[in-house]
Amino acid sequence: MRLIETWLADQERAFDLFAKFPAEETGFENPAAGMNRERFAAYVRGLRDESLGVGLPDGWVPATKYILVNDEGDYVGIFNLRHRLTDFLRNGPGHIGYGVAREYRGHGYATAGLKLTLAKARELGIKEAYLSVHKTNPASLAVQQHCGARIDHEDKTEYYTRIATCTESDGLYARGD
Repeated sequence: MRLIETWLADQERAFDLFAKFPAEETGFENPAAGMNRERFAAYVRGLRDESLGVGLPDGWVPATKYILVNDEGDYVGIFNLRHRLTDFLRNGPGHIGYGVAREYRGHGYATAGLKLTLAKARELGIKEAYLSVHKTNPASLAVQQHCGARIDHEDKTEYYTRIATCTESDGLYARGD
């Protein structure tokens, strides 16, 4: 199991994966929904710039969009890691968003992908990842909790969770982004 940056992936296979997701599904947003191949290619080129913080719209932060590849080489999910937080992100969507293609759900891919994404967050110096999950998506909450999440707070529609990317034995454990 591995994560690859979307711009380094096979573009036909990446296009096919992104096409499996609607624009929004229980909190997972897919800006590429409905794009043709030409527009998708431009979108992917922009993802590299976004990861470098180049040309970001006001209020946006650098983020890397990864594709989760299973051991058989299938493209099974999309994982987005924001490199830092704004107040809006800190109190809302957080550092990480993810989706697994419907035909691959229920096989542990979300948990594996989230663990890999948390390791990437740690590499960026993020000691505690902030996430959110729709209350109507108990499977995603279970994935987060399986990766060590605790519910920090909630509102009518969302749980807001926190996951340490380091352990106390690492000597790096602390809250923050």
